[in-house]
Amino acid sequence: MTEYSASAIPQVADMFRLDGKVAVITGGGSGIGRLAAHVLSQVGASSIVTDRDGDRAAEVAAEIRNAGGHASSYHMDVADESSVVSTFAEIEAAQSRIDVLIGCAGISIRAQTEDLTLEDWEKVVAVNQTGIFLASREAGKRMLAQGEGSIVNISSKWGHVAGPFNGNLSYHATKAAVVNMTRALAVEWGNRGVRVNDIAPTFLRTAMTEHLFTQQGFVEQAMDLLPLRRTGVPADLAGALLYLASPASALVTGHSLVVDGGWTAR
Repeated sequence: MTEYSASAIPQVADMFRLDGKVAVITGGGSGIGRLAAHVLSQVGASSIVTDRDGDRAAEVAAEIRNAGGHASSYHMDVADESSVVSTFAEIEAAQSRIDVLIGCAGISIRAQTEDLTLEDWEKVVAVNQTGIFLASREAGKRMLAQGEGSIVNISSKWGHVAGPFNGNLSYHATKAAVVNMTRALAVEWGNRGVRVNDIAPTFLRTAMTEHLFTQQGFVEQAMDLLPLRRTGVPADLAGALLYLASPASALVTGHSLVVDGGWTAR
């Protein structure tokens, strides 16, 4: 765990390096997860790309290797406990350690609450909440044993506030759960060297949200509520991901870093 003396002036560039570290990314086959895998590999980490679509995970790992980085891939379904447990065991056997976990796997099933089925509710909870728990538990075991580690999960601005775009209760509820799971784990594991934080983005244009961006009037309505007057793309999270994963945030834990264009400032 990084600590500085009172008079220390750190080498800032070194604070953002992850040389020799092993970073596991869930949902790494696309969107924010793909971005995270690339970003962390650029600062020296070995990116372990996991996704329930194993082919997409393998493609991202190949992209990273072709760019000169270190990466490998695994099929893993975060909603399936046996898949999570066995995959983390395989990663540990291959890498000997896990230093960073980026929890990106997530889904959204939009429906007005009065029409939301229990089956769809449970699908979202299984991935967005239980999946975060399972991956954090399995990574946390390894981090606690080695006395250090950083977990960064992806929540949402909807984990902090409600808004004008209705019909997404399960997503709101599970992302709010991620925010408070972050706090609870930070308190539980902090004195054993493991930091836990989350990033709460605004609307990012990804495969999961593309249908929103094609709806008439959606972008205009969103812009009216964004002080920066723009939505985002995964690359807008690069700095936040690197900061929270790296020693640059050595004294930060239990924090939900809102990257939302000012949405929640209103």
